[in-house]
Amino acid sequence: MSSRPPHADPDSTAVISPVPTDGSDGPDKPGDPPVRHGRRRRWRRVLVIVLAAVLLLVGGGALAATLYVRSVDGDIERIEAFDAVPEAARPPKVEAAKDALNFLVLGSDSRDPANASGSRSDTIILLHLTKDRSSAQMVSIPRDTWLHVPPTKDGKRGDADAKINAAFAWGGVPLMVQTVESYTKVRIDHVAMVDFAGFKEIVDALGGVEIDVEESFTSTHSLNPDSIRHFRKGPQTMDGAAALDYARERFAFKDGDFARIRHQQQVIKAILNKASSGGILTNPGRLNGFLRATADAVAVDGTLNLFDMAMELRHLRSDNLSFFTSPSKGTGMVGDQSVVLPDPTKARELFDAVRRDDVAALTKAGG
Repeated sequence: MSSRPPHADPDSTAVISPVPTDGSDGPDKPGDPPVRHGRRRRWRRVLVIVLAAVLLLVGGGALAATLYVRSVDGDIERIEAFDAVPEAARPPKVEAAKDALNFLVLGSDSRDPANASGSRSDTIILLHLTKDRSSAQMVSIPRDTWLHVPPTKDGKRGDADAKINAAFAWGGVPLMVQTVESYTKVRIDHVAMVDFAGFKEIVDALGGVEIDVEESFTSTHSLNPDSIRHFRKGPQTMDGAAALDYARERFAFKDGDFARIRHQQQVIKAILNKASSGGILTNPGRLNGFLRATADAVAVDGTLNLFDMAMELRHLRSDNLSFFTSPSKGTGMVGDQSVVLPDPTKARELFDAVRRDDVAALTKAGG
C-alpha cells in the first residue's frame, strides 16, 4: 500500500496499534473530506432492493408482473458509474466467466448520528451472479476496511491509504468502483445504490418480514425517547421501521459493524423470502405498492436493463443466495481511527473465486 497520506486526513498514516476489543466503527475525524450532496441524496443503506423487481418474476412470472416491471423501469434513477474510471486501471474479465455478472451495491445512512453528513458509503457489497444465473453470492466489505484508495481521474483526490468508504467522499461512485476493483481484482459490471428513505415502504409493502433476532438489544438510533425499540431474542415479524433499526444498529454489539453486516444479511434474505412467497404476484395492489416503492428507492447505472435482468433471474430463489464477508484480521487503530484490518491472503483467495465464477471455491474461501 502507498504511504502517502489522505489529502484531508494527514494523521491517518500512524502505526497500527493493538486491536481493540469493542469492535466499534469509531467516529469519522473532523478533518474528513467535505460533504458532497447528491442531486437527490439516494445513498442509503440496506441493499436488498438492488434487484427487487426481479423477485416479482420468481416462480415463473406473470403477465401483470412483466408489465409492471416495464412500467417502473423508466422511473428508476440512473447514475454515472464508470465514465470517470480509467479503462487501463480496470481488471479484465476471465474468459470462462465473461457471462457472469458482478454488481457493486452501495448505500449510506445519513440519518445515522455517526454519519450525519451522508457523504460516506456505509454499505458496500459485491453481488456476484453466476454465468448460468442459478445462484448469487453477496460479499459484504466492511465500510472501515483499511486499504489503498486510487487517485481520482483528475488526480486531485485519493491516492492514499484510508477507510474504503472515503473513496465515495473523495470521488463518488466512479472512485468507489475503482477502489473495489483495485482491491478485489473483480471487474464491476453494474452499480446499484439504495435509498434509506424508501426502505421502510418496501418492507411495509411486503406486509413485514420475519427475522430471528440473535440476541436481545435496545436500538440506539431513535431521537425520541418514547419510541426507542427493544428487540427481544428469537423470531418475530418486523415492519419497515423496525427492520430498518435492526439492520442499521451497531453500537449495541461488541463486534460493532460485523454484527450490523450479519443483520443486514438476515434482512436481505427475509425480504427475498417474503417477496417470493408472500402472494405479491396475485395481489395487484401490493404488487403496485412494492414496485413503486422499489422505483423510488433504487438508483442504477445507465447500462442496466431491469426488465431483461428480471427475465434472466426469474428462476432464482432465496435458497440460491449465499452471504459472505470480506476476510479481515479484526479491528485496529490507525492514528485515532478505528479500522478493519483486511486479511490480504484470504481476501485474495475469496475474490479470485468470484472473478473465476467458481462457487465451490468461493464457498470454501468464505467459510
